[in-house]
Amino acid sequence: MAASREAILETITRYVDYLTQSADQVVPLFAEGATVEDPVGTEVRTTRESIREFFAGAEAPNKVTKLGIVRIAGGQAAFSFELSFETNGKRYSLTPIDVMTFDESGLITSLRAFWGSGDIVRS
Repeated sequence: MAASREAILETITRYVDYLTQSADQVVPLFAEGATVEDPVGTEVRTTRESIREFFAGAEAPNKVTKLGIVRIAGGQAAFSFELSFETNGKRYSLTPIDVMTFDESGLITSLRAFWGSGDIVRS
């Protein structure tokens, strides 16, 4: 049985919120055996350790997120969010589209993020 719409939306909301905090908060949202391909076309991370390493590498000071459009159907979701961050004293933003699948308890079983380097814009 698929997770409820409410459980999936709760996980997505927490995911976007936790991106501004730490990998230690993001990783528990993933089920054992989950995969992460971020961005699509890069190496697929298949272990909890590699997923944690990825999110730890994405930690940045002054990061802000805002959830955009969310579509949920059949235990899957596609959504956009705005990510703003500062690097070397300059502000940038990125609006990826993430596609996720979920287990029956609402944990993420796969994440595919659609964005490329040309999508990062200076704010």
